[in-house]
Amino acid sequence: MHARKSSDEFPHEIGIFLGYPLEDVEGFINHKEEGCKTVGTWKVYGDVEQTEASFRRFRRCTTIYQRAWAQGRTLEELTVAS
Repeated sequence: MHARKSSDEFPHEIGIFLGYPLEDVEGFINHKEEGCKTVGTWKVYGDVEQTEASFRRFRRCTTIYQRAWAQGRTLEELTVAS
């Protein structure tokens, strides 16, 4: 088994599994800082308007979950089953 040498070797493709737009994942892999249009939960290289709408949804969801946690909901109660 191959051990990773540093955080620079982190598999950025994981963004695909996290739901990041493919254009943004590819943009980050290929360009790092260059060409980045904006930054939110991740660096945006593609459709800024659409991605900022996603960022707003994520922030709203985070706020809802933080409130529920603060009100005593358990992790099991906060888990979304598919």
